[in-house]
Amino acid sequence: MEAATPSRTALRVAMRRAAHQLYDEQPLVFVDPVAVPILGPEYLPEVERTQFKLNKPFSVSLRAFMVARSRYAEDLLAQAVAKGVRQYVLLGAGLDTFAYRNPFPDVHVFEVDHPATQQWKRELLAANAISVPSNLTYAPVDFEHQQLATQVTAAGFDATAPAFFAWLGVVPYLTQEAFRSTLSLIASLPRGSGIAMDYSQPRSALPYLEQLGHDSLAQRVQLAGEPFQLFFTPPEMEAELTAFRSIENLGSTELNARYFQNRKDNLKLFGSAGRIVSAWI
Repeated sequence: MEAATPSRTALRVAMRRAAHQLYDEQPLVFVDPVAVPILGPEYLPEVERTQFKLNKPFSVSLRAFMVARSRYAEDLLAQAVAKGVRQYVLLGAGLDTFAYRNPFPDVHVFEVDHPATQQWKRELLAANAISVPSNLTYAPVDFEHQQLATQVTAAGFDATAPAFFAWLGVVPYLTQEAFRSTLSLIASLPRGSGIAMDYSQPRSALPYLEQLGHDSLAQRVQLAGEPFQLFFTPPEMEAELTAFRSIENLGSTELNARYFQNRKDNLKLFGSAGRIVSAWI
């Protein structure tokens, strides 16, 4: 991401979550009553234009993937909380809204993001009259110049207690060094800690039509100053997670079966590029 500018990709993700609330048929896969309000009048006209893309499979699939990964992460968070976890860390939080509708008053949320994106988010929250809860801490991190462990500890994160991490829409933009460094930090936490994240398969692993979709998306994020860098096949991802004791690695077939069966609209995942994985210590 370019320095001193908010993340354009974070905005696109937020608009797709908002579009899900407005235009997809009930029951929603991911219910988020703050997704629309956080964008406010400034961005809602862009959200409204997405209703005309409901017949475009690639666009619909991308929205389905984004709402599925948010639902998956929050489902697993609820399981972690039931087992005693009281820290939730959103890595690359973007415009995620969990902290502003948190049903767990004793769970402390840490939003980790680039300072420019975080400042932009806080301006949106203030402009749209969304209050910041007392059990939320912002942890601004410039990953090019600061260590994640140092910054979250300074923000009050307790490395002696278990935590659950959501790392959504981030991995493809990382270097392998940054990816492994973050995983190492999480793997060092007490038993009961866990992570949910998504990742993308390399272009070479995709069929021809999906390669074209990959190329189109890669070009758009490149133009936004946030190029793709890091890809994994499912076996390669699992090889990165050997420090964890339990792994679930899901593709479109499994996610469609879990979240999109028997829908009356065409909301579902197509293709095999995007995947979601969780791992526990």
